[in-house]
Amino acid sequence: MTINFDKILQNVSHILVENKLKLSLCESCTGGLLSKICTDYSGSSKWFYGSFVTYSNQMKEVIGVRDKILKKYGAVSKEVANEMSKSVLELSHADICLSITGVAGPEGGTNEKPVGIVHFSYVDRSGYEYHERCQFNGDRNNIRYSAAEKGIQIVLNCVTESKTS
Repeated sequence: MTINFDKILQNVSHILVENKLKLSLCESCTGGLLSKICTDYSGSSKWFYGSFVTYSNQMKEVIGVRDKILKKYGAVSKEVANEMSKSVLELSHADICLSITGVAGPEGGTNEKPVGIVHFSYVDRSGYEYHERCQFNGDRNNIRYSAAEKGIQIVLNCVTESKTS
């Protein structure tokens, strides 16, 4: 694994602190990995508010993802990722939230939702929303790290875009 989060986290930290913004996360397939990586970064308490790990559908419902949305679209979907991020934004009282839901494997994939498929949803209090669907390759560990890296890059891109719009 050659992922280096230092530069991305340095940029995220600078922008969030400069704009007095707090980040919350809602992680499923990454199981809290991105939260761990964020809190490994010195000074993250200035911008990282906290996270929810909603690995099961039951935990997704606990935070406010509607059962009918889970049943209609499945946990690995744009719709569920969007509800995850909006629910945690409200629960956490943070300024921005990123959610991650996907299939890390090696089991659980289908033709429609293969191993490595991950949905990201970003929302913030200004009303800015972003969704991205990615397909990652490799083993479970590679998929999870790739999703964490993509997730923090999405935060950086969205905060930059939101503040310049």
